[in-house]
Amino acid sequence: MLECRKINKILHITINFSNIKGGFYMLFQLYGSQAPMQLIGWVLVFVGLILMNEIGRRTKAGGMLVFVIIPTILTVYFILAHVGLFGGKANPTVAYMDGWFHYFKLYAADIGCVGFMMIKYKWGIGKEKWFKWFPWFIVAANIMIANVSDMESALAAYKITGNFSGAWWASNEGVFIYGGWWNIVNAIAGMINIFCMTGCIHLYSSKDKNHADMLWPDMTVWFILAYDVWNFEYTYLNLPTHSWYCGVALLLAPTFANAFWNKGAWIQNRANTLAIWCMWAQVVPTFQLIGKFQAALPSIYGGATQAGVTTEMLYNSAIQIYNSGAGKTAAAGDAIAAMGVTANPTAQGVVAVLSIAINVICIAEIIKRSVKLGKNPYANEVFVGTKDFDLAMERAEV
Repeated sequence: MLECRKINKILHITINFSNIKGGFYMLFQLYGSQAPMQLIGWVLVFVGLILMNEIGRRTKAGGMLVFVIIPTILTVYFILAHVGLFGGKANPTVAYMDGWFHYFKLYAADIGCVGFMMIKYKWGIGKEKWFKWFPWFIVAANIMIANVSDMESALAAYKITGNFSGAWWASNEGVFIYGGWWNIVNAIAGMINIFCMTGCIHLYSSKDKNHADMLWPDMTVWFILAYDVWNFEYTYLNLPTHSWYCGVALLLAPTFANAFWNKGAWIQNRANTLAIWCMWAQVVPTFQLIGKFQAALPSIYGGATQAGVTTEMLYNSAIQIYNSGAGKTAAAGDAIAAMGVTANPTAQGVVAVLSIAINVICIAEIIKRSVKLGKNPYANEVFVGTKDFDLAMERAEV
């Protein structure tokens, strides 16, 4: 009961963070004629990720198809597109998603999925005790890459203004980013989040006949909430024109599955859905950038929706500035202003503060529990006896 009260208190803060000066602060500009299709697009992504995760996790054949065969075919496709086939430079993948970061996220996530399959099915080195550190390592590496990206954004703003109060710059992903102190705060939250992963080597296969899941019981709602808020803020800051999908639908899909039918397998769900989304976004980038399902714009682009500015328009302008070599100059701010868009970083700052607050609360709870138990929280389980942990262990093959 005490555990539930603690979590409810954090959730209360999370749900009500948008109540600023007595008014409801919108994270996204979800209104106007495009809003219904943007909502439908969100539902399609959310449901599609859950369904594909179920296909990939339930059987060995499904896992091999989704995380080995399809990525292999896509790798050949990417290479051929780069040498001029499938439209060459006009190919959507080459034209819109050719930055190193997109490929890195796709293959890093997919390597994680295959590694998790090796552990749950006890394939090869997946049987070895030392390999149980692999999930912690792959998650920590991905968090660190995001932290570096946050700091790049903060330093880009500093280069333009001489301080961290905020400035526009254009990234190689074709995104106008408003960097500032919020990036530094969120990077610190990300560093803390790495150390909120506990019981790292206590991994199990689920005891169903297919051994469908790799379970990490000590990865409870404490870590999941801390990670989700931090990662949402990361996408909201650094991929703002993508965050409607990759910052909301993509994060909620694994959390939803973990909450309702797949307890203890959140990290597997997260890796699976991330890899699936990256494959989709890499092959069909226009889904979120152009047309009826293009992503809803976050509030940082103040006045954009009223002015008729779309995700596609922002992309075209940002990538042009980046390709001209002026991405980290005042030219980005001038281009945004010319569109009638005014920076509105209130939500960015609020979520950054929330991100670090929740991660500090989480690490404090871990320290308290580890001291009480007299155990190293990374080599031992510290959430034993909590509802999340017990439900996960009920599914575990011990």
